[in-house]
Amino acid sequence: MFITRLMSSAILVVLALLTILSGGYLLAAVLLFLALTAFRELTKVCGLSGKDGRVGSLEMIGYAGITAYYLLMVFGTSPIYLFLMLITILVAFMFLYVFAFPKYHAEQIMCAFFCVAYAPVMLSFIYLVRELSYGVYSVWMIFISSWICDTCAYLVGMLIGKHKLAPVLSPKKSIEGAVGGVVGAALVGALYGYLIVEPVVSEQKITWVFVLISAVGAVISQVGDLAASAIKRNHEIKDYGKLIPGHGGVMDRFDSVIFTAPMVYFLVLLLIRA
Repeated sequence: MFITRLMSSAILVVLALLTILSGGYLLAAVLLFLALTAFRELTKVCGLSGKDGRVGSLEMIGYAGITAYYLLMVFGTSPIYLFLMLITILVAFMFLYVFAFPKYHAEQIMCAFFCVAYAPVMLSFIYLVRELSYGVYSVWMIFISSWICDTCAYLVGMLIGKHKLAPVLSPKKSIEGAVGGVVGAALVGALYGYLIVEPVVSEQKITWVFVLISAVGAVISQVGDLAASAIKRNHEIKDYGKLIPGHGGVMDRFDSVIFTAPMVYFLVLLLIRA
């Protein structure tokens, strides 16, 4: 299992490098695939799938809405269209709710919209960060804040972890590990900013900005990890899917990235001068 997980992680890193460095249509297409897969995983967990594995009406609206959202993200002229698309998806779910009544319960409609907003929309912020000025550099803060934090938290927790962070939800996670994850992400962010980005971005001192972004992102990433775990616990499943050997599904591997991507986007807008 460890070798399988390690090999999958290496392949993911290579694919991330290729797609994010390329940006543009390739990155958008990969993110759309991940978004649709994550939506499918969530709807299955929430019991929204059609009978006998068929695609139900709620899923059809979700797939169409997510695809339209990503097309607008790539070809639209203003971010306001993304907000309008979200409203349109919600209205479409409500149309189905009203005109198919009483086939669907209100909880199913709310859950379906949640499945759209939770992973597909939040993952889109990876593309939005990449498209910002200096986005080719700042987009990596998403992964430093999540994957580096996760690795450092695991190592520190294994070495010195004593106090439980969330005893009921995730007994193996410790407060020491959580702090170690934040510190580790901040240190890697500092090194990345100082050695790679600061020589290129001459308009401002970028190192301390990246320290702040990676530290805040690391805190948020751990909330994202625990949130995805809480959903699994509520529905008594081990993994969301089997797409990634040794890791599970998209939601299992990108649970923390889902949370850090929007946070990094807004912090970059606030802190980095274009």
